[in-house]
Amino acid sequence: MQVIPLAAVPSQVLSVLLAGQNCQIKVYQKTTGLYLDFSMNDAPVKSGILCLDRVLLIRHAYLGFVGDLAFFDTQGVSDPAYTGLGARWQLVYLEASDLA
Repeated sequence: MQVIPLAAVPSQVLSVLLAGQNCQIKVYQKTTGLYLDFSMNDAPVKSGILCLDRVLLIRHAYLGFVGDLAFFDTQGVSDPAYTGLGARWQLVYLEASDLA
């Protein structure tokens, strides 16, 4: 399990190496919740994913991503909002072995 560092800002884009995979993650707040776009090697994998507490974001191995991502509320079980990113809500990479 690896925590992906996020800032408490309404929109951000970061590149991160996860299990040898070059990943690009965009996290952004809308009025309907926090959303995430995910790409590997600059190729879109999934877009417009609604971020919920403790719910896997990628979910499908056929998309080619090894492992998965999820948000965890460190103070309860609320869905994430940008104001608490990096503190209350942690974005975590889960390796395939964590998911078994």
